[in-house]
Amino acid sequence: MTRSSIYHRPTDEYAYPIDEQTLHLKLRTRKEEVQTVQLLFGDQYEWKDGAWISQQTEMEKVATDALFDYWLLSIQPTYKRIRYGFFINNGEETILYTEKGFYEKAPEDPSYYFSFPFLHASEVFRAPSWVKDTVWYQIFPERFANGDLTNDPKGALPWASEPPSQKNFFGGDFKGIIDHIDYLVDLGVTGIYFTPIFKAYSNHKYDTMDYMEIDPQFGDKETFKELVKTCHKNGIKVMLDAVFNHSGYHFPPFQDVLKNGEKSKYASWFHTKEFPLKGGELPNYSTFAFEQTMPKLNTQNEEVKQYLLEVGRYWVREFDIDGWRLDVANEIDHQFWREFRHAVKNLKPDLYILGEIWHDSMPWLRGDQFDAVMNYPFLTNVLNFFAKDQISKQQFIENMTSVIQMYPSNVNEVAFNLVGSHDTPRILTECNGNTDRMKLIYTFMMTFIGTPCIYYGDEIGLSGVMDPGCRECMPWEMEKWNKEMQQHIQSLIKLRKEEKLLANSGTFSFLAHSDKDECIAYSKKDENKTIIVILNPTSKEATHSLPFHLKGRKLIDLLKNKEFAAESDHLSVTVAPFGFEIISF
Repeated sequence: MTRSSIYHRPTDEYAYPIDEQTLHLKLRTRKEEVQTVQLLFGDQYEWKDGAWISQQTEMEKVATDALFDYWLLSIQPTYKRIRYGFFINNGEETILYTEKGFYEKAPEDPSYYFSFPFLHASEVFRAPSWVKDTVWYQIFPERFANGDLTNDPKGALPWASEPPSQKNFFGGDFKGIIDHIDYLVDLGVTGIYFTPIFKAYSNHKYDTMDYMEIDPQFGDKETFKELVKTCHKNGIKVMLDAVFNHSGYHFPPFQDVLKNGEKSKYASWFHTKEFPLKGGELPNYSTFAFEQTMPKLNTQNEEVKQYLLEVGRYWVREFDIDGWRLDVANEIDHQFWREFRHAVKNLKPDLYILGEIWHDSMPWLRGDQFDAVMNYPFLTNVLNFFAKDQISKQQFIENMTSVIQMYPSNVNEVAFNLVGSHDTPRILTECNGNTDRMKLIYTFMMTFIGTPCIYYGDEIGLSGVMDPGCRECMPWEMEKWNKEMQQHIQSLIKLRKEEKLLANSGTFSFLAHSDKDECIAYSKKDENKTIIVILNPTSKEATHSLPFHLKGRKLIDLLKNKEFAAESDHLSVTVAPFGFEIISF
C-alpha cells in the first residue's frame, strides 16, 4: 500500500461541519489501490472498564481523479466532538491511519487519533442561501446600453460606431440598464454583477478616483438607487465590484503623495519604497502588476482600513446592494478581509462576498472571509475540453473531479462559475466561432454545481479577443442576435429553476464510462429523484449506455418534456453531434 499517497487533515476540505450537527470527513488514497475504508471513531472522554469506547463504520468512495481516490463519510458525533482514524484495506493488508502515523493494531489511547475538538455552530460555513439558486449576468456598464445622452463623457462616440479600445467611450449608463431590465428578466437572470461604477479615469473604472461617488457618466446616486430598486422589484440581486487592492493614479491621497512625498499625511497609505515616487516600467512604489496608474493600497494602515471598511458599509447601508465582488482579493491581507466580512455582514447578514482569486482559495473560504471565489479552475478545464479540444474526456473528468475535491461541498454550492468575463476572450471566440461547442459549454455550466454567470452579450453570440476586444457594445438590433443561442440559454435557465437538482440540491457524480464512450455523463440525485446529463463533445453521433437498471421505470426527457419507459435493463441513449440529453427518473 502506498502510504505516501494516503492523506487527511482534520480541517478545511478534509473535515468540516456541514450543519450544526453533522461533520463531513474525507480521506485521500492512491487511485484504484484501496478496496475499503472503515472509520474508527469515538468520543475521547467515553470509557468503560478502563477501555476507550469506539466503533467502526464504512466510508464511501465518492470520486477519482488522475492520481487519487476520495472517500467520504457524513457523521453526527453524539457529543459534537470526535477522535478518529481510518482502517484502510487493499485486499492484501489492513492498516490504521491516525494523526501519529500508521498502525497494524489500533492504539488504545485516543490521543493517537485525529481530533475534531468540537462542532461549533459559529464555524459552519454559511453563505447566503439565495446564491445557490441565482443565475448571474455580468455587465460592463460602459458597454451595455446608453439610456441618457446628457451624461456621456467628453468625446463619447455614437453607440457601437467603432471597435472597442482601451481608451474610447460610448456612454453606457444606469438608465440604459433600467431601460432593458425586461430583457434580463425575460432571459431569466436573477443577479447582476457590475464591474466598477465608482468615479474613475478609465472606461473600465478599475482605477478608482473616489470610492464614495458614482462615475458621472453612469448617472447619479438617485439613478443608482432607482436601478437597485428596479432590480429588486424584478427579483434580481445586485453585486458591485470593489477595488481595494489598489486605487487609481488620480485618487486624491496618491496625488498628495506625488506632490508632497514623505511629508504627505498619506505617505503610509501606499507601499512606497523611496521618495520621490517615480512611475515607468518598474515603479518605485508597489502597484497592481507593474501598472504605474494603479498604486497598491496599504490595507494594514489603520486609516486606509477604516476608509475602505466604510466604503463597504456605505453602499450596503445607503443603496441596499446584495453583494461585493472583490478585485485582486488574494493580494490583500487576510485580517483586512476578516474585518470587512464583519463590517458588511453586520449590516446585511445575507450579503454575498465574492473574491477574485484564480488559484486554490481554501485559505479565504473558511467562513471568516469570503462566501465564494470566481471559479477560474472551472473555466480553464471547460475551455480546454469543450472549446479547444486540448484535453481528453478522461482528463476533463479527472480535472473537474480535482476542482470539486478542492473545497467542502457547501463551498462548492456557491462557487461563482464563469466561462468568460471582461478579463478573458469571449467564449464564442474561444470556441473558434463554433456555436455548437458553445451551447454544450452552457449546458454543462447550467447543470453543474455552483452559481453560473453569463457575460453580457455572450447569450446573443458576441465574439471578441482579450481586452479590449471582449468589451464590445451590446447590440440592441435584434437582427444582429443569435436568437438560437439566446433561446438555448434561456431554456437552460428555466429548466435549472424548475429542477432544483440541476441547481444545487442533491449530490453530483460523474458516471462510469468505458474507453469507447464518446460522451460525458453525470448525475444529480437525491433520495427521491435522479437526473442524468449526457453531453457529446464530438462531431459524430454517439451512443451512451446508462449504468442503471431502468427496465419498466418511467423516465422523462426534460428537454422535450416527454415521458417514456425503458424497455430493457440498460438504457442506451443516442446523442447528436455536439448534442446533449437531460433525463430524469
